[in-house]
Amino acid sequence: MRIDVLTLFPRMFEGPMGESIIGKAREKGLLEMNVSNFRDFSDNKHQTVDDYPYGGGAGMLLKVQPIYDNIKAIEQETPTTKKRVILLDPAGKPFNQAMAEEFSQEEHLVFICGHYEGYDERIRSLVTDEVSLGDYVLTGGELGAMVMIDATVRLLPDVLGNTISAQTDSHSTGLLEHPQYTRPASFNDMDVPAVLMNGNHKLIEEWQLKESLRRTYLRRPDMLETFALTDQMKKMLKEIEAEEK
Repeated sequence: MRIDVLTLFPRMFEGPMGESIIGKAREKGLLEMNVSNFRDFSDNKHQTVDDYPYGGGAGMLLKVQPIYDNIKAIEQETPTTKKRVILLDPAGKPFNQAMAEEFSQEEHLVFICGHYEGYDERIRSLVTDEVSLGDYVLTGGELGAMVMIDATVRLLPDVLGNTISAQTDSHSTGLLEHPQYTRPASFNDMDVPAVLMNGNHKLIEEWQLKESLRRTYLRRPDMLETFALTDQMKKMLKEIEAEEK
């Protein structure tokens, strides 16, 4: 996968995007990542990228020309790749795990990180997706892009080294993940559930499923409203509701 990021602050990506899972993916050649400063594409001698909005209003807007030329340069460099161009915008569609899984299937992603008060509306004609990290406003799109890139890249084949890890994550299955334990079996009078140590895989799977349902029921009941419950899950959920009362 190739990822391009258009930003006014490329140094923000130097550390985080070179560490941990992202850094290892780049080292393995699973991810090519390029960060460009779209100020370099400004067509005026002062390299300005923003201006006052027509009709008045507070703040400054990002101009369309620098971003257009930056994207055009990427297109000329990689003319054969199909691109998903993502605009980071508080008014965009909320980012979630399903979107990360969708992005991970793409060959080439381009993230546009905004700043100032907003965008010249014509910038939106250059993008395929408008995405928001959540219902709040950040000073720029850089942190949001990093989060989306991290959530996406970890789903690429061979990045985690264990494909089951990504498949069983919270939100990937439609439920929150069940509790997990490691050694020691007992710590400060807190014991690992005995079922996890008895070697009976069927019982373990049943316990994991029920506890996944329990955690979702207690913490994110809204997720259950749209989740397709099996008969076994419905029975477990009734048991959980009675136990929690």
